[in-house]
Amino acid sequence: MSVLSSLVGPLGPGPLGAAPLAASADMAEYVPVLVMLVFALLFAALNLGLSFVLGKKAPSNPVKDAAYECGMPPLSEAHQRFSVKFYLVAILFVLFDIEVVFLYPWAVYFQQMPAFLFFEMLLFIGILLLGWWYVMRKGAVNWARE
Repeated sequence: MSVLSSLVGPLGPGPLGAAPLAASADMAEYVPVLVMLVFALLFAALNLGLSFVLGKKAPSNPVKDAAYECGMPPLSEAHQRFSVKFYLVAILFVLFDIEVVFLYPWAVYFQQMPAFLFFEMLLFIGILLLGWWYVMRKGAVNWARE
């Protein structure tokens, strides 16, 4: 082993030396993305900076800065407490909406195993209907005042 090869180490010719070159070639494909990202960030920063420096600075007017609701002065505080039922309905919507997404892979593979997948989907929809029945029984979507 020569002194030169011991100094070069794994970067020299051979199987160990090929890995960094291959890795740098793969990383070279991302250079245009990096350049575009830098360009976009500089463009955004430049536009924000120029609008701040060159923009017209109007004096603050408390009447114009006040909250505006359809031409009428606000009657109450903007930060009201919402009923938990609003959030419950939103969570239930997301839950059942996400479960419906599982129907798409089933539809794609249905022709490969029609009998098995049909009964699997019956079981899945049965569980969904059981969950919906539980939600309805608990009154989660009942909007009547209690």
